[in-house]
Amino acid sequence: MLCHSDHPPIKPGHMLARGVLRMLRSLDHSPMTEFVPTRGLRVDVVSIGPKGEIWVVECKSSRADFVSDRKWQGYLEWCDRYFWAVDAGFPSEVLPECSGLILADAYGADIIRMPEERRLAPGRRNKLTRQIARASIARLQVLTDPDSFNGAEV
Repeated sequence: MLCHSDHPPIKPGHMLARGVLRMLRSLDHSPMTEFVPTRGLRVDVVSIGPKGEIWVVECKSSRADFVSDRKWQGYLEWCDRYFWAVDAGFPSEVLPECSGLILADAYGADIIRMPEERRLAPGRRNKLTRQIARASIARLQVLTDPDSFNGAEV
């Protein structure tokens, strides 16, 4: 039997993502963590809204985590709205004003600042929606048949 101490500790960014996922579900979004829209980019949270809108949320647990993130501007071309999710102790004044701001913890989140919408081109939206659907289905299949993927990333 596994003890609680047998599990690796949950990282602060994962705690923020959990709260963000809960908040997005309450907005009728379908979110997913750790999504790769294109080679070299991995977003913390991607979400498809009820009207097909695509949001990306990057979870930052510290100022150092934010400063070391050199890829975030590459995420802008893969969503209609881009957000940062941080906890109450994060110095939010360092975050760019043009992006959204979500205040989160492990149990929930609130949108503090809604970013301006920048609509994806229809072709990119179609391709991205298919990628998200395929990744979601693959992750579900791993739950029911773990041996079917033999180490492939999902």
